[in-house]
Amino acid sequence: MSQHYELGDQTLWNPSNGASRLFMRQVDVHEDELGRPSGIGPMEADACQIDPAVFEAFVDALLARHRRTSHAVMTALSEGFVATVLVLAERAGIEVRWQAADDSEDGGREDVQVPAAPRPTEEAWVAALRRKSRELGRFMAT
Repeated sequence: MSQHYELGDQTLWNPSNGASRLFMRQVDVHEDELGRPSGIGPMEADACQIDPAVFEAFVDALLARHRRTSHAVMTALSEGFVATVLVLAERAGIEVRWQAADDSEDGGREDVQVPAAPRPTEEAWVAALRRKSRELGRFMAT
């Protein structure tokens, strides 16, 4: 059995029920953490629609928060989810905003770990996340 994540008539991902169930639970967690909807609709009859405008805003907020967080454990916990969302965004034709988050805009860095984890350069961070997303995308059937 599998489920479908769709944008109109296009299937972006067709995971197993277990992978889909775990992903949807993480969607709920990140919607709560970000205080915004994901644009990923409810799963009905093994399919859900993705609202591209709402999803794009969610992707931007998720990526900005992921970049601002310098807590090593929180980064590790969210990295797989972020990479999965980036695959869906790419397949949906969403242009991802990779630029650094403006720390002054929303109060600066979040969830700082003591002692602080080393932070990669912006270029290294983008390259590593893009690489992880590309690798993961190979295993995300459409």
